[in-house]
Amino acid sequence: MLNKWNLREIVLMAILGVVFAVIYLFFFTVGTGITNILTPFGLGPFGYEVIFGIWFIVSIITAYIIRKPGAALISETIAGGVQVLLGSPAGPMLIVSAFIQGLGAESVFAATKYRNYSKGVLIAAGIGPAIFSFIWGLYHSGYIALSLPLLSSMLIVRVISGALIAGLLGKWIAERLAETGVLRSYTLGKEWQTKREQKAS
Repeated sequence: MLNKWNLREIVLMAILGVVFAVIYLFFFTVGTGITNILTPFGLGPFGYEVIFGIWFIVSIITAYIIRKPGAALISETIAGGVQVLLGSPAGPMLIVSAFIQGLGAESVFAATKYRNYSKGVLIAAGIGPAIFSFIWGLYHSGYIALSLPLLSSMLIVRVISGALIAGLLGKWIAERLAETGVLRSYTLGKEWQTKREQKAS
C-alpha cells in the first residue's frame, strides 16, 4: 500500500498520527465531562456522540493532504496505537476501533478511486467512520441493548458530528496548514500554490 509513497509523506502521516493521538486522549476527558453534565438530564449516552467526529479527523486531514491509498486507514490506526502506548483507558482494543474508523473513511476515498477530494467527499469521509464505528459499537460497546429510538438518535448525532468535525473541520485545518506553506511538498500544498499563482497572474 505504501509502495508509491515517498519518505516525506510517510513521515508526515506518522507525525499527524502521533499528534492527533494526544488530541484524541484529551477529548476522551472532554467527553467524560460532557457526559457528566448531560447525565442528570437523561442524555448521558450523547456525551461522547456530540464530539465523536474528533476521533476521525486525522484520517480526513491526512488523506486530504497526501491523497494516496491508505492515508486515511493507516493514519487513524497509528493514532489508535499511540493512544494505547500513552495509556488510554480504552486499552488495546482501541487499535481495532481505530482501524475500523479509518476503514470507514478510507472506503469513501476508495469509492472515488482517490480522485475526488471535494467538500462533499470529505463530509462523506467523515460520515463513513461514524457509521462503521457505530456498527462496531453495537456489539463491542453493548449498544445493541439500548432502545431503537435511543440508538437512532445516537447514530444521527454521531453522523452529524462526523460530517462537521471530521469532514468540514478537518478540511479547514488542512487548508490552513496549506496556506502557511508548510505543505508545499505535498499534493494539497501544491494545489494551493497553483491557486495562488493563478490569482497573482
